Amino acid sequence: MIQVSHLTKIYKTDGAETLALDNVSFKVKKGEFVAIMGPSGSGKSTLMHVLGALDSPTSGEYFLDGEEIGKLTDDKLAEIRNKMVGFIFQSYNLLPRTTALKNVMLPMLYAGIPKEQREEKATKLLEEVGLSDRINYLSNQLSGGQQQRVAIARALVMNPKILLADEPTGNLASVQGEEIMAIFKKLNKAGNTILMITHEPEIAKYAKRIIHLKDGRITDGN
Repeated sequence: MIQVSHLTKIYKTDGAETLALDNVSFKVKKGEFVAIMGPSGSGKSTLMHVLGALDSPTSGEYFLDGEEIGKLTDDKLAEIRNKMVGFIFQSYNLLPRTTALKNVMLPMLYAGIPKEQREEKATKLLEEVGLSDRINYLSNQLSGGQQQRVAIARALVMNPKILLADEPTGNLASVQGEEIMAIFKKLNKAGNTILMITHEPEIAKYAKRIIHLKDGRITDGN
């Protein structure tokens, strides 16, 4: 599903260079649940941005489902971000004065899917993440754990090839975090490929494989 070969990312600011990723190579098979662990500044977020087609590497290759992402046009990359990758962020990234239902429907709106189909699928996914009684609540009326459930439903709505979760429990109390990880476990069991970034060992244990990143390099787990 994912093949990363000799990925390097260098940021240049005011004449100075920062090596964020240093010759990173690994594979993720279809249906795997992989955690990427590392301390702050290890390159985890940079790697997530590259894998999500939000940023380009300085050198190296990245294939998603057999397609080389680095050679695609901006329009094609936008299409991949909407259809092939489901994003789940630490800060949820929901529209605040918008209902849970409309937040989940948004990627389908961009894809031109008819309204009736959008409503039906979004409702079904919100029910699956345990929010059938919160569908018409505004996202800023929901708890952190409930907002993250909305974000998971939104990430699933385009049937993505892979789910990318960046510190998905980072803003949650431990009980809420466990509930979110139980959803991830269920999704993986249903066949979803999940790549999760975390700095918490107890959260990483939910994954079937852990890749450790330090100073932009993989130390083990690839």
